[in-house]
Amino acid sequence: MKGIVSASLVATAALLASMGSQAQTPRPVLDFETADAIRDHCLARAAEAGHAVAVAVFDDGGDLVSFSNHGASPAAAAVAQWKGRSAAMYRRSTRETAAWNVPTAPMIAVMEGGVPLFARDGTAIGGVGVSGAPSEFDAECGTRAAEAASLTVARPQE
Repeated sequence: MKGIVSASLVATAALLASMGSQAQTPRPVLDFETADAIRDHCLARAAEAGHAVAVAVFDDGGDLVSFSNHGASPAAAAVAQWKGRSAAMYRRSTRETAAWNVPTAPMIAVMEGGVPLFARDGTAIGGVGVSGAPSEFDAECGTRAAEAASLTVARPQE
């Protein structure tokens, strides 16, 4: 009996050890440095164009990673966060989600100015929302900032 219990314990230990050593494929994520670079690029672009904007960068779970309300109104700050969270959660631009005509969907933005963020391999990693300038500029600012950070705002296969 003692030999059976010992063999069983050894087998269980070997199984657990092998489970922990399985290779895991790293997944791209939005880090603070990249989020801050997106924010700063957009703020600089807006300043050059004479706009005071708020910029909010979210990870793929909809959590705020970087934010600045650089002279924009408190309302613009709230709208930038609304746009950025929507783009991160739905993985679509807010221009696209506005066309869906479902304004009661949770966290969905219905104004242009939020764009999703994808790694070059197509992995969704977040979203950025910009507010305070005309909506077309907001969206373009977020898009150019993402591109400057070597990200894209559309999945490669789209």
